[in-house]
Amino acid sequence: MNEHLQSIVQALQERFEADTYEFRDEVSLVLRPEQITAACQSLRDDHHFELLVEETAVDYWPEQTPRFHVVYRLRSLKHNLILGLRVPLDGNSPSMPSITSVYANANWFERELWDMFGIRFEGHPDLRRVLMPYDWVGHPLRKDYPLGYEEVQFSFNFDEINVRKPYAQE
Repeated sequence: MNEHLQSIVQALQERFEADTYEFRDEVSLVLRPEQITAACQSLRDDHHFELLVEETAVDYWPEQTPRFHVVYRLRSLKHNLILGLRVPLDGNSPSMPSITSVYANANWFERELWDMFGIRFEGHPDLRRVLMPYDWVGHPLRKDYPLGYEEVQFSFNFDEINVRKPYAQE
């Protein structure tokens, strides 16, 4: 790990009592939900992590608790560093503070996470669906979301699928 990044990680570990997670030379800090806004503010203002590159989530259901992890990637253009943040969330209706006050582009990331995973971001200025229709029920990227599919039809299996395919009755 880069010496400058190591000093930043140590400072954040001491301030927020965060755990560290390292995978393939990328470092992530594991924070509690209530710490995320202050941690992002500190990284932006004190350590020059001026760019939120990515905000996404992972659903570990049913293998692991806490069920969700919200994952952030922050970049310091000045120091050419990347740092990850992970926030574990438990339960079927997870909620955490929004970071739109720190990084404005988090608006769209958080709307996508609400739409796809059902993670609610408290204090978000406009939390509504961005990918699915507004009247859609459920959150498609959750592992407990029911799968529905239609078998792909090719010329060699047309008759077989045609027999099973439901059609509107007259």
